[in-house]
Amino acid sequence: MPETIDAPPILGNVPGSYALGVFRDRHPVLLRQVRDALPYTPDRHEALDRLLDEVTRDVMEPLDASAHDFAAWAEWGRGKLGRRWVDVPFLWAESYFYRKLLDATGYFGDGPWRGVDPFGPVKQAELQGAVVDDELAALDKAATLPSGERAKGLLLGSLWGNRADLSFKVTLADEREHVAALVVDDSALLWSLVRDGAPGKICVLADNAGRELLPDLILVDHLLAEGLAAEVVLHVKPHPYFVSDATPADVAACLRRLAGAPGQAGARLWRAMGEGRLKLRAHPFSCAPLPYRDMPDDLRDDLASAALTITKGDLNYRRLVGDQVWPPTTPFEDVTAYFPGPVAALRTLKSDVLVGVGERTLAALDAAGEPWRTTGTHAMIQVRA
Repeated sequence: MPETIDAPPILGNVPGSYALGVFRDRHPVLLRQVRDALPYTPDRHEALDRLLDEVTRDVMEPLDASAHDFAAWAEWGRGKLGRRWVDVPFLWAESYFYRKLLDATGYFGDGPWRGVDPFGPVKQAELQGAVVDDELAALDKAATLPSGERAKGLLLGSLWGNRADLSFKVTLADEREHVAALVVDDSALLWSLVRDGAPGKICVLADNAGRELLPDLILVDHLLAEGLAAEVVLHVKPHPYFVSDATPADVAACLRRLAGAPGQAGARLWRAMGEGRLKLRAHPFSCAPLPYRDMPDDLRDDLASAALTITKGDLNYRRLVGDQVWPPTTPFEDVTAYFPGPVAALRTLKSDVLVGVGERTLAALDAAGEPWRTTGTHAMIQVRA
């Protein structure tokens, strides 16, 4: 990123802001839900209660020195730990909250809760819900459409699937929200990048598990089945993160769900995994509290070899463009200039960061008087070739 392109980080200490609401409202509710989701033992209850107290007091405490990643978080948290949660960059503080939540549930410890996903019960319930049957049936019908219409429908299915975000729903009072038109639509450029060259590697930086990951996988199946990609590398989180973020276990659960559903996509994806045309990556940086411009060299090399990288969801968008107070008209191309290859962002808007929106569009949306930037009712497809 050019040195002249910069903006201050988004903080949570702005009255009425989305970020402040996350710390004041969402995190306390989430901690109580996690506490009740599994039959945790008294020591885990006490640890979760301590974290709730820490959030309520609004002071960030360091990890225990025995934590396997204590040194990394101490370095990342230099100048931040000991301060108020809302006074440090929002992306960093929110990431740290989820790392501390895993610590409180014993996910990384030596006891019986090691490796137990605290969000697993909610993920599993969502994946098995009756709504999923209807969504899978609709996706299966897309197979009968002409190729161009099918591609458009599957891309939009993947995009709007990002509304199925368990973290976002924690404090969402009414899920019957209005779905508006796209704020930015670079889908034509996306498909030209995929279709105009020889089939190559496409990387997909996944976001949520369950109802969002299913249409993502259907889109991946389309790319492979139509010969638009020689291989797809699906990047997921190495461990639970941000409530519903997809892990390798979540991918396996979704593939099993698809294999038992009508249509051939599940069987094709299962074969593609076995043949190495669909690959899984779970790089540790996927759970780092840092923007992608700080990615390590091995991840940069991986993404540089891709014909296209598709990032899914709001968190990946924040990490892609930088979770900063950009003027909304700042060109998407400028803030992603550092990225090592062509990149596309599929995102429904759930937080404040925003770039690449035209002045007329911005003025029209703001004039409506609705909180369109953070409610998940608006979306964008942005591409930098």
